[in-house]
Amino acid sequence: MATLNQQYTPKEAKVKIAKFCAYQERCHQEVRDKLFSYGLLPNDVEEIIYELIQEDFINEERFAKAFVRGKFNYKKWGRIKITKELKKRKISKYCINKGLAEINDEKYHTVLKEILIKKIAKQTEKKVYQKNYKAVQFAMSKGFESELAWSIVKSTTN
Repeated sequence: MATLNQQYTPKEAKVKIAKFCAYQERCHQEVRDKLFSYGLLPNDVEEIIYELIQEDFINEERFAKAFVRGKFNYKKWGRIKITKELKKRKISKYCINKGLAEINDEKYHTVLKEILIKKIAKQTEKKVYQKNYKAVQFAMSKGFESELAWSIVKSTTN
């Protein structure tokens, strides 16, 4: 087991990081941070990243698509939160858009509607507008657009 401050040669680091990338999709920034934690110099880090891209171990577009599918299908995140998280990982606008294209609009509306209905049903408030407000706030905290959430709430309560 490696200690926290263990230094690796570029060759050792590449073998180790290739396994790291093969385990699940990684973005360039995650790989870069991990390589720096191995005590490598900036030139070595960039050279290894270049080689990993050439060997298709890392691919930002593939990462963005997998990230979007995972966060939407399992965590039920909306487009706003997903976009924010991808930007935090320094993913390009092009790759973010490619990733967001993985979300089917019909399924997006269905998921949002389910979230809202479930949240409204759990509310203990007496007044309908309070229940609706809290449900929309919850949907927004999960990254869904407020206008879309309100339009679904209005269409389901009428």
